[in-house]
Amino acid sequence: METVDLLERMLRETAAAHGRYEEEQLGGVYDTEWPAWYAEHLAEMLAREGFTLVPAEG
Repeated sequence: METVDLLERMLRETAAAHGRYEEEQLGGVYDTEWPAWYAEHLAEMLAREGFTLVPAEG
């Protein structure tokens, strides 16, 4: 799978999951801490798919 395709799919899935989270857990209130929520969710998705982020060398 192309990197861009993978990231796009994961961002779309994360956005949908966050929408459900705001509705179900926050009672429809806008989540001002959404970047932290997105980061954690994306990291979990990447790990489930067998990816690990590592710093680039050099």
